[in-house]
Amino acid sequence: MTRVVCPGSFDPVHKGHLEVFMRAASLFDEVIVAVSTNPAKTYRFSEDERVQMIRDQVSSISGIIVEPMGNGLLADYCARKGSRAILKGLRNSQDFQFETPMASMNRHLTGVETVFILGDPEYQYVSSSLIKEVASLGGDITEFVPKSVAAKFAD
Repeated sequence: MTRVVCPGSFDPVHKGHLEVFMRAASLFDEVIVAVSTNPAKTYRFSEDERVQMIRDQVSSISGIIVEPMGNGLLADYCARKGSRAILKGLRNSQDFQFETPMASMNRHLTGVETVFILGDPEYQYVSSSLIKEVASLGGDITEFVPKSVAAKFAD
C-alpha cells in the first residue's frame, strides 16, 4: 500500500487544497491529510473545525483520511503512520523555494521523501491567508472555497 501524508494548517481549506487532495487520491492508495497547529500562529478556525471542514469535502472520496497531526516533527508523524512520502502542492516557484529545505531536512531525519504536485493554475494565487484577509474586509470568497467553508466565515 502506498501511503502519503499531506500536511498543512488549512485555515481555511480552499479549492486549491481540495484539487491537490483529489489528484493525490488517484496516485496513492491512501492520503492522510494531517491538519497541523503551530502555537506561534493565530488561527481563524480551531483544529477541530479545520479537520471537520476538510472531512465534509472529501468524505465521498475513497482513500482520503483527515486527522490532526498533533505535536512533533512531520518526519516522525510520517514514520508513525507508516508513510514514506510527504505530499506538497506547489502554486509557484516561491512555494518550491520555501518547501525545498524542509523536504531535505525531513529526508535527512527519517528518510521520508517529499513529492510535489503542481497545483492547477486556476488556483495559483489562492492562499488561506489571502482568503482570510479578503473575508475580513467584506470581500466575496465564494469562488475560492466550498460553500460550507464560506458560510463558516459568516458565523
